[in-house]
Amino acid sequence: MKPVNIGLLGLGTVGQGVANILIRNADEIKRRTGRDIIVTRAAVRNQGKAEALELGIDVTTDSQSLVTDPNIDIICEAMGGDEPALTLLNLAIDNKKHVITANKALIAVHGNDLIDKAREQGVSVAFESSVAGGIPIIKALREGLAANRIEWLAGIINGTGNFILSEMAEKGRSFEDVLAEAQALGYAEADPTFDVEGIDAAHKLTIMASVAFGMPLSFNGVYTEGISKISREDVEFAAELGYCIKHLGVARRRDEGIELRVHPTLIPEKRLLANVNGVMNAIVVHGDAVGPTLYYGAGAGSEPTGSSLVADIIDVVRGMDADPMHRVPTLGFQPDAIAPLPILKAADYRAAFYIRLQALDQPGVMATVSGIFGELGISIEAILQKEPDAAALVGSDKATVPIILLTGLVQEGLIDQAIAKVQALDTIIEPVTRIRVETL
Repeated sequence: MKPVNIGLLGLGTVGQGVANILIRNADEIKRRTGRDIIVTRAAVRNQGKAEALELGIDVTTDSQSLVTDPNIDIICEAMGGDEPALTLLNLAIDNKKHVITANKALIAVHGNDLIDKAREQGVSVAFESSVAGGIPIIKALREGLAANRIEWLAGIINGTGNFILSEMAEKGRSFEDVLAEAQALGYAEADPTFDVEGIDAAHKLTIMASVAFGMPLSFNGVYTEGISKISREDVEFAAELGYCIKHLGVARRRDEGIELRVHPTLIPEKRLLANVNGVMNAIVVHGDAVGPTLYYGAGAGSEPTGSSLVADIIDVVRGMDADPMHRVPTLGFQPDAIAPLPILKAADYRAAFYIRLQALDQPGVMATVSGIFGELGISIEAILQKEPDAAALVGSDKATVPIILLTGLVQEGLIDQAIAKVQALDTIIEPVTRIRVETL
């Protein structure tokens, strides 16, 4: 059979990973597909820099000529960003080329339109590498767990945030200190907003939830909260209570609708996710038949991400000669079975909570706080009261004391009411901190 020709959009870190894997493992890949797969052209910004890599690939700065080249069968996008990637992928689909991308933001926001257009043209859109780097989580959700009704999934899906929280927990460092190191090491961008405020994780959660529940990609429905307000004290107090703080993406099916949320979370320290450290990623998926399954690995990097892109190339090559209706559906469900599901607002979520108060060290404070929670029917499962901080004086002689509460499972709207009432007390001198708790 004639070789399959690949056109690469971008020859940076990820693009080089794709090229290196296809070249190094060419024989093994041919054994799997029955065909040679060759990167014939790459579109780049700096032609001289790309040619210096000596990969034996024809390079060009004209990306439009690449995606319209009649000799290219599959376009592999490793550029990142919204534009020109979106325009180029649309042009590739218009020219009846299969497209593969690692661009999680593009798929989360524009994926519905791209998938619809590709189906009309009889070509494929594949995006395994857009979530969790080298972990084959999309394939697991779409195919390996196809017999299951997925009940929930929860994952550490941003390596930068996990590195920061791991360093804070292991070495007692501050958020600002570890973030500066993450930027120096190249784990975090100069503007780290997408990573530390949860936007990157929200893109990935959007994609996983769509494949898990058979719903359209719904990025605007994801509640997103970052880790920039997590203090060293909260990390230490959580550990005293037997928990670890991780930044999780959670998608949960409930009778009322779907929860889609990204936020810092206390996890019992004995759970496997609590022990995923550094820049690694991990996802737990709970199916009704199989129960919980865990997927762990490198969430980024040249060859881990390139591995997922090449896996998508192999899948597309295997199905190129098949009738489009006989290919695995892009989102795992037949197109006419993809249906919108109600997405719950944050006030309707149900979770347990860690609450930290900084209160004046005087009699009656704990009783007043407990009374507020009791009036709203919120159970308090544990209380941790630290020694007064005599150095932190308010007025002339009043020290303050941190008080930590763990609640039972409660609707989030009730917690909002309780915190508002507690915050209004004259004895509470700092903003109340709250972090959700998941036992998984």
